[in-house]
Amino acid sequence: MARIPKETVDQIIHHADIVEVVGDFVSLKKKGQNMWACCPFHHEKSPSFSVAPAKGLYKCFGCGKAGGVVQFIMDVEGTSYVEALKYLAKKYGIDVEEEEKTPEQQLAQNDKDSQFIVSNWAKDHYHNLLLNTEEGQGIGLSYLRQRGLNQTTIKTFELGYSLDQWDDLMKTAEKAGYERKYLEKTGLVITKEDDQGHDTGRRYDRFRGRVMFPIHNVSGRVIGFGARTLKPNDKTAKYLNSPESEIYHKSDVLYGLYQGRQAIRTEEQCYLVEGYLDVLSLHQGDIKNVVASSGTSLTEGQIRLIKRYTDNVTVLYDGDAAGIRASLRGIDMLLEGGLNVRVVLFPDGDDPDSYIRKVGDQRFKEHLEGASQDFIQFKTDLVSREAAQDPVKKAEAIREVLQSIAKVPDPIKRQVFLQQTSQAFSIDEQVLITEYNKLVRNASGKATGGNANSGGSGLGSAQTGGQPSGSGAAPRPAPRPMSPEEEAEALMYGASPEDLAGGGDALTASPREDLDPVPNAQQTCEREVVRLLLLYSPQPLAPEVSVAQYLLQQLDDTPFKTGIYGDLLHLCREELEQGRWPEVRTLIQHSRSDIRSLVAELATEKYELSPNWTTHQIYVPRELDQLQVACDNAILRLNKVNVEQELAVRLEALRHPLDDDTMMEHLQTIRLLKQMDNQLASMLGTVIPRGAQ
Repeated sequence: MARIPKETVDQIIHHADIVEVVGDFVSLKKKGQNMWACCPFHHEKSPSFSVAPAKGLYKCFGCGKAGGVVQFIMDVEGTSYVEALKYLAKKYGIDVEEEEKTPEQQLAQNDKDSQFIVSNWAKDHYHNLLLNTEEGQGIGLSYLRQRGLNQTTIKTFELGYSLDQWDDLMKTAEKAGYERKYLEKTGLVITKEDDQGHDTGRRYDRFRGRVMFPIHNVSGRVIGFGARTLKPNDKTAKYLNSPESEIYHKSDVLYGLYQGRQAIRTEEQCYLVEGYLDVLSLHQGDIKNVVASSGTSLTEGQIRLIKRYTDNVTVLYDGDAAGIRASLRGIDMLLEGGLNVRVVLFPDGDDPDSYIRKVGDQRFKEHLEGASQDFIQFKTDLVSREAAQDPVKKAEAIREVLQSIAKVPDPIKRQVFLQQTSQAFSIDEQVLITEYNKLVRNASGKATGGNANSGGSGLGSAQTGGQPSGSGAAPRPAPRPMSPEEEAEALMYGASPEDLAGGGDALTASPREDLDPVPNAQQTCEREVVRLLLLYSPQPLAPEVSVAQYLLQQLDDTPFKTGIYGDLLHLCREELEQGRWPEVRTLIQHSRSDIRSLVAELATEKYELSPNWTTHQIYVPRELDQLQVACDNAILRLNKVNVEQELAVRLEALRHPLDDDTMMEHLQTIRLLKQMDNQLASMLGTVIPRGAQ
């Protein structure tokens, strides 16, 4: 199996300066020991985003994002762990050479890389034709200018034009040294077949005489094209897209996401439109958090893409009633994906592109704000108008709304929507809940082969406050199976399959299921030990005895019962055994997302002690000056918690029938445990900080 040598990964992390990398995206200003800026992940006016150069980590005290330099690239670019490493390698000029690849793997990788290369070349070719040829300027550029697009937008989206010739692209590509098979695999060139499906030997360009819209993936690589014909009364389709290929899967792509992903994160909002020109006009009007499904029905893959960057999506509709009706199923999918969905309508005959050109940027933004409404309310208004005074139609309209509510995973939101629907249709809420539960049971029965009692997201009665009678939440969708390539990447980098699930989704902090929402005493004590280890490992406590050596030696026989803290303690031991201090800068780059998240939490402090205290000769004790006390207290408290838990177990055992020998054994152990507990309590109560002596 192919893998990147660990030495290369270490080299990337060693060279990647977090201040330099983060500084590419935000303007950092020094304040104390750290650097500060407004967070790139959410909208804020006062800086709460901190970068600690000494620790090699970042932390936003507003939204909670935190991690090391690799995690930052994953968060800001929406890439996987592997892609983030490659991004940094490219930035610092480090060659990432993979070894031990089988001939088949190497061939497949070369084939895929070649398709990316030829697609990028085609994009440049079309762009050059648009700007620098008579036909491109006279037809393509003229059309784009008529649609109100300026030079900046044209260059930002790398728009182009294909000459109205049968083989211009094919001949130019082959002359430049590109193989015809890659032109065919990407769909740029078509093979002519006869009626029996046999190759006639003829080849021609797919796109001819069209304005070209390059389609980028989230990393900015060109994977396909959309193209619009400019010929009046042309018998061919107005819009033509690249066919599916090894690098282009239209169900997993949103046009404009690469250019708008940062704005979507910052604004915490994504505007969803239908066409390329809608995206371009809005982006030019300083509404950059916009993407398009490019005329295709919305897919689960596209919804997952949006959810990478925000939980809030607003669908922009033209005023066509038939078009709105056709899109309702797609919006139900957005609800099912856990997104908060709103809707904005435009006057009849207008789409987002035409409306912003008609009224201007400012009035368009005002319309977005004023006309936005929650989707359930929007659908309720829509179907109730259609039902008018017809009782049968009204009943069907109510069921339509309930079907959408059933898609919402959050039980509290479902309850609120049911209350709103009850008021809108002037129908008793309990009747709605009964009908809702019937719909859920029927859907669940179909999904499980007709067993209507198999469960579902049913609701309790209105009289009991609408509390869930079952789980109350839609089941979490199972992650899609990983491809062999993704599994190879996971093993290659030591990342867990969960970290790479979702086809390159950004790694976020995995839920630490072994941690209670409110930490118990055991977790609090274990957390304190690993915090001291991370922050002060090399600090001396005595001649030739460091904090790391002291803590690990004292805890040699002490069990850690919380998985994540035990794992981190084990990693610290491994680092020390290999002659390295267990430091934040190292562990913050770990392939496990939950480890990275925990290290960031433990190593980040929101406030720094003002140097003015020292200037005014006011002494404030620091933890660094009292490390022996801090370490001793952490060990004593952890031991005391373990003793108390064992004591509780023994006392509980006495409540059950026991033979005489077993009872005597428990009583003796309880006596010893109580003595130890009292001794530990006494030691904790008499520890005097050195600064107070």
